[in-house]
Amino acid sequence: MRRIPLSRRSHVTGFRPLDGEAVEHESALERDFVLLTRFLDPSAAITSQPITISFESEGRSRRYTPDFRVVSSRGSELVEIKYRADLRAQWSRLRPAFEAARNTGERFRIVTESAIRGPLLDNARRLLPLRAAPLDPAVADRAIAAARSLPAPTFGAVVSAAAEDRAQALGTVWRLIARGLLLADLTKPVLLDSVVRPL
Repeated sequence: MRRIPLSRRSHVTGFRPLDGEAVEHESALERDFVLLTRFLDPSAAITSQPITISFESEGRSRRYTPDFRVVSSRGSELVEIKYRADLRAQWSRLRPAFEAARNTGERFRIVTESAIRGPLLDNARRLLPLRAAPLDPAVADRAIAAARSLPAPTFGAVVSAAAEDRAQALGTVWRLIARGLLLADLTKPVLLDSVVRPL
């Protein structure tokens, strides 16, 4: 692993356990990227610090290690995670390294907190653990039937129609959204008046 100097930002090292595999991260932003990527594409393979790229810059030999390689149904890409302020402040030093990464022939992208943090990440944090949570089939069937039959299927209306026990209905509807069996706009907070539709 490369040595990372401590920063003024949230310097959090660790492993994010994902479906039996752990992905190493070196900041809270990297951790959030891993969580969001796994939420959006459960089959994606995420490798921490996958390669070290050697390149020349200003007559000197340099090396650069991208944060992640993500292999998904869309292909393979190298990913660098940076806070926007750090990216601006370090751009002249980072630009040659990023150009070297683009020259590997593999897709390369830079991801900042503006693409990671927000309601989608908040929803991912809530929903990801619910994907494997047990589901009552009868309550789930009633919730899906309500979402199909109601003229305006909102989160609250589907919960009300799913079961007399509100806590059980609420848990079931969240789990159905987590599994993708009920669809909601996860780029916004999910509220009682949020529209939900069956898959």
